Amino acid sequence: MKKCPKCGRTYTDKDLNFCYEDGELLSYMADDAPQGGFAGRPSATDEPPPTEFLGSSRVTNENPWPSSSQPPAVWQQTQPEPQYAPFPTRVAPNQTLALVSMILGVSSVTVGWCCYTGIGLAPAAIVVGIIALSQIKKDPERYTGRGLALAGIISGAVYLFISLVFIIIYIIALILGSFAG
Repeated sequence: MKKCPKCGRTYTDKDLNFCYEDGELLSYMADDAPQGGFAGRPSATDEPPPTEFLGSSRVTNENPWPSSSQPPAVWQQTQPEPQYAPFPTRVAPNQTLALVSMILGVSSVTVGWCCYTGIGLAPAAIVVGIIALSQIKKDPERYTGRGLALAGIISGAVYLFISLVFIIIYIIALILGSFAG
């Protein structure tokens, strides 16, 4: 049997661990307390071993040097600071706009046929490509990527041309269909 230490209620169910009234942890009554699980092995109800207190910690690596406030004379020599020349750096040329133009142009040709998204991508590729070409022409040391810009302009123009041809064919088919029907 188990008993609630708070309210004093007793329970016969040995698998029950908490009181139904107040949720307190149940404790075994003196006769029903479980005994050690295996012979010779301590059970969970045994007392823990006493804590051992050790002596003071061992001091290691004592400093055998003489105690002086000044570091050795060898360390106190002043040496002139070496003069370093600045490292020559060269800024990498910028080809961001040219690359963006090419990505937009290729995207208009490949993905642009889906819901005519290329109608927006192709003009953007042409405009960004023209801006990149003008920057390359003004400052060729700082801006590069002429081929990328040309690829963006050409692929955007190809998409616009092909989509314009499809639109014209569609309009002609609508006109001829209305005359036939």
